[in-house]
Amino acid sequence: MHLHKYEKVWLVFGLASLVLFLLIIGFAAFWKGTHPQSHIETIDPQNVEANESFQPDNLGLTEVADGKYVVNIVASAFNYDFGKEEDGTATKTIRVPKGSTVLFQVTSKDVVHGFQVAGTNVNMMVEPGHISRFESVMKNDGEFTVVCNEYCGIGHHLMFGTVEVY
Repeated sequence: MHLHKYEKVWLVFGLASLVLFLLIIGFAAFWKGTHPQSHIETIDPQNVEANESFQPDNLGLTEVADGKYVVNIVASAFNYDFGKEEDGTATKTIRVPKGSTVLFQVTSKDVVHGFQVAGTNVNMMVEPGHISRFESVMKNDGEFTVVCNEYCGIGHHLMFGTVEVY
């Protein structure tokens, strides 16, 4: 079988690209320890309250150190549970100071949800049975809408909240 000169060039280029790609993936996965973010810690989606972070009293914003906050959120059918206000109503706004570091911890009880704070770099896929975490420094002040960016059913458009940076 005779291969034309250009066929040989493209064949070598394609094989070299494949080998380079596999070497980069292998380096990232095995040497650097890169793994999918959501597979760090698992949780029983039918009993998320068994995890201390997602007990009703621990949902919402908690200051853990000066300028460092943790936000625990449970996503379920068409709702983000940010906890309760002092009067017992559902919290829909998280208020954090400008320049603070915020760790968002989110889990789901039912289906795959998205968690995006529009206008920031916070964007996660929230899977049932896993705890998704994302730490961000809130550099810009203003109100940022929290949206579910994974279609989760007929009431998907009702999943929203607000992060207010002051």
